[in-house]
Amino acid sequence: MADGGSVARGVDGGERPVWSRDFALFFVARAVARLGDTMLPVALAAGLLEHGYGAGAVGLAMASTAAAFAGLVVFGGVIADRFSTRKLMIGADLVRLGTQSLAAAVFFTGHVVLWEICAIGFANGVAGAVFQPGVASTVPRLASDIQGANGAIRIAESAAQLAGPAVAGVLVGFTSPGGVFAAHAATYAVSALCLLLLRLPPLAPGSRAPGHGKGAFKADLVEGWREFTSRAWLWGVIAVWCLYMIAVSGPTTPLVATQVVQQHGPRAYGLINSALGAGTVVGGLLALRLRPRRMLRAGAIALFAFAAFPAAVGAGLGVPAMAAGAAVAGVGLSFWGVMWATSVQTQVPPDVLNRIHAYDVAGSLAMLPVGQALAGPAAATLGADRVLLVAGAMSLVVPTALLLVPAVRGLIRADAIPVGLSVPSVSIAPLAPSDAAVRERACPQES
Repeated sequence: MADGGSVARGVDGGERPVWSRDFALFFVARAVARLGDTMLPVALAAGLLEHGYGAGAVGLAMASTAAAFAGLVVFGGVIADRFSTRKLMIGADLVRLGTQSLAAAVFFTGHVVLWEICAIGFANGVAGAVFQPGVASTVPRLASDIQGANGAIRIAESAAQLAGPAVAGVLVGFTSPGGVFAAHAATYAVSALCLLLLRLPPLAPGSRAPGHGKGAFKADLVEGWREFTSRAWLWGVIAVWCLYMIAVSGPTTPLVATQVVQQHGPRAYGLINSALGAGTVVGGLLALRLRPRRMLRAGAIALFAFAAFPAAVGAGLGVPAMAAGAAVAGVGLSFWGVMWATSVQTQVPPDVLNRIHAYDVAGSLAMLPVGQALAGPAAATLGADRVLLVAGAMSLVVPTALLLVPAVRGLIRADAIPVGLSVPSVSIAPLAPSDAAVRERACPQES
């Protein structure tokens, strides 16, 4: 079993390097894009509050992006299985370069209208829906050690989260929220350039070629849904995750932003989010070293740690205590993320991986805009602190629910199952092909 070091042993017994020029380009693209994404909540909260809007407006602005993304990502998955994923991701990055440049211009001019900010966010979400499905199949094509690759990318994204909010706070303090949006746009330009230089292995002869036309598109959607619903561990996690999005993630992001910015300023919010980033770095490092036999069970146990973040803010603790809670939460959330991503990428056949990932993302995020949109009214009725305390309590309910699903807690990692062992279908999906086959067949041929 690979130990997460610099090389991984393939099924043919030979050692293949985890790091390569192409994986490094993808690694940089993901890290830089994440840097911009973690700057966005600071820019939205500071910018909208500065122009007289409140927590409800911040929640709606975030929900506009999440709604577009969640509603369209399934179609993005089918498109990713039919066209060049690399070209689609480059195009999506260029669109987001345009949307965030437009947002920067709006805030620089000072003519800020909420519906315009929501419309820009919606367009950004559409581009994200086209981009995201290709990520899942790109990782196994570039690396033999899929868990190690996911762990490395998680660390990079976490380091970006560590720096992003702090950089955003400084930019808001010395320029304006428009400066943060301009920097965000630049990160998409860098990501697009890295992907432009990326080269993926060609498809193996005889790989499945998707059909063409409206009927084939619908058939691909149906096939993806059938593959998704046939795996109890997969749809079981997504069902529980809907609760997480409504009761935890949805209200936590906008309410933490508004509470901390209003009471302690944008720089304190940047510090707290940087602490969250530091925790996710630690979680990624743990995911590089630890190889649990039952990955989802281990990830769910780690997820209990997230409760410390909304609970600390809701309890009105000081900035150091809130930062500590955010760091602990980051460890658990990051470790869960690597366990989940690796399970999907190794348990699902590559021919349907883009679509399965799209259904995964859509299901995971379907309730996020609901939670974000309800954050403002709930805070106005109960108080933001009480809503965050409820979110902290629900952060304990969610991993408990995951552990109560037999198919989730019993799923065995793909590389831990002896050849020829029969495993009940209710608890584990069919095994994915070898890493070499995954790398060759997961995506259409790139030019």
